Amino acid sequence: MMMIPRRRDFDLIGEMFRDPFFTEGESKVMKTDIKEKKDKYLIDIDLPGYEKENIKIDVEDGYLTVHATIDSDKEEKEEGKFVRKERYMGSCSRSFYVGDEVKSEDIKASFKNGTLKIEVPKKEETKKLPEKKYIQIDD
Repeated sequence: MMMIPRRRDFDLIGEMFRDPFFTEGESKVMKTDIKEKKDKYLIDIDLPGYEKENIKIDVEDGYLTVHATIDSDKEEKEEGKFVRKERYMGSCSRSFYVGDEVKSEDIKASFKNGTLKIEVPKKEETKKLPEKKYIQIDD
């Protein structure tokens, strides 16, 4: 006998929007909240099941990138056959533009209870963006 999760309330519309066509751009991992404060940004990234040793953060060319890996070999060694597998295994990464002025030593990070917390200071850009000029529209 094979066990298959039973759905009590089947929702045709909800089921349709779970199709990969509608969720293609949606991140399955690294769900992120970003909060802006007066002098810094606070980034909270959910990484349940990840170990601190398997998370790397770097800053390059104005981008802060978070890399995380779950060792899939560990689960493959266990006996048994998966009936359903929804948890993500492998490597993933996510990048955020923080500006060229932010250096790695300016960033603080902590990892507790499956949540990575990153503090990124706000820095003034030395490069000033050109002033926006509007084009006149004739009649």
